[in-house]
Amino acid sequence: MEQYCFGVDIGGTGVKVGLFDASGNLREKWSFSTRKTGDGKDVLRDVADFIKTRTDEKKLAKEQILGIGVGLPGPVNENGEVLELANLGLAQFNIIDELSGMTGLTVKAGNDANVAALGEQWKGSGKGFKSMVFITLGTGVGGGIIINGKILAGSVGAAGEIGHITVQPDEDRACGCGKHGCLEQYASATGIVRIAKDLLKNGGKNTALSDSEDISAKLVFDLAKRGDELALEVVDKACGYLGYALAQVAQVVDPEAFVIGGGVSQAGEILIERVKKHYEPFVMKSLKNRVFLLASLGNDAGIYGCARLILASNY
Repeated sequence: MEQYCFGVDIGGTGVKVGLFDASGNLREKWSFSTRKTGDGKDVLRDVADFIKTRTDEKKLAKEQILGIGVGLPGPVNENGEVLELANLGLAQFNIIDELSGMTGLTVKAGNDANVAALGEQWKGSGKGFKSMVFITLGTGVGGGIIINGKILAGSVGAAGEIGHITVQPDEDRACGCGKHGCLEQYASATGIVRIAKDLLKNGGKNTALSDSEDISAKLVFDLAKRGDELALEVVDKACGYLGYALAQVAQVVDPEAFVIGGGVSQAGEILIERVKKHYEPFVMKSLKNRVFLLASLGNDAGIYGCARLILASNY
């Protein structure tokens, strides 16, 4: 009797669900909008109902479902305890107890960036590395750390928050987390745009950026690839902060590789080359020449990692 599991990545706007077989192959995937009504747990009820519907449609017996792996946008400890999920309006609850109670199935859970890291380590660019650091560069900067094939979650599930490493203590503008000078303020898509606007305001000339009313991180990298001097300066600053931060991470967790994903990673090799260049001067000799890679699973990394939470004992 073939067995399966579900990987469920719950986000602030949408929920992604994947059906995996016991060998870790993605058989089918779906998505639906996140509902934030009621007591905040409507999204969990929607997940439970969705899985029941898909299970019934495919005529799968309960014994065929190994469990449900879940990723959540906030800290989750290994026991499934969640302090707060501000984007979902949820706080002080146990995701394992809640969802297993609704479905009668085994449930395991983790932070969304952490499970995405696990997905990349299992089936993506990090395959073959037992220890790696995953960085997502999007609107913000997220991260996940895998040590010996397992998520490093920390005491409350908040480990791996690479985006909030302080890289510029003199920064007067506040980060969304309330601190000042976080990596996220410089290496995210919004941070890259901010650096570009600051340089333009301070007299940056001879750049195609000054002709654009809508500067984006993609535009900055595209122009940098064409040799635009100011765009190259922006890329160098952003990658400088990121390389510096990853050097500090390396000296704590000693990873074999760094895998970079998120929308900004679509810039490609120019990003990898610049980050690696700025990483090398800030690490001790034994940590130099680590592997830097672009993520390969895209938006599916989370559901793969969620499935891995359930299937880990099969490998």
